[in-house]
Amino acid sequence: QVQLAESGGGLVQAGGSLRLSCAASGRTFSGYPMGWFRQAPGKEREFVAGINQSGGSRYYADSVKGRFTISRDNAKNTVYLQMNSLKPEDTAFYYCAARVGGSYYYDSQYDYWGQGTQVTVSS
Repeated sequence: QVQLAESGGGLVQAGGSLRLSCAASGRTFSGYPMGWFRQAPGKEREFVAGINQSGGSRYYADSVKGRFTISRDNAKNTVYLQMNSLKPEDTAFYYCAARVGGSYYYDSQYDYWGQGTQVTVSS
């Protein structure tokens, strides 16, 4: 069992940056591939970024490639999402999630979810 807690959201102007953190409980954090998802009002939850257990493989949605970076620190049981060059369309509730198997890209494949953190980008 893994419990996840996101932090770092807030209000930022377009072009600005934020770093989201996701702290995990449990000693087996390093055994889980992790992902970040987001959900804007009236829209479905969508994949943002994923990272494998060691951090050596990373995956991104086309909409955030080159602007967002996912990373993890297994010693701190934490996964991060560095978001640069933020756009108003990045405004959403951001969630981190852990999965045992399956694909990075589909939220149905994830087993554990945090409560989320709000990111608002003003124009």
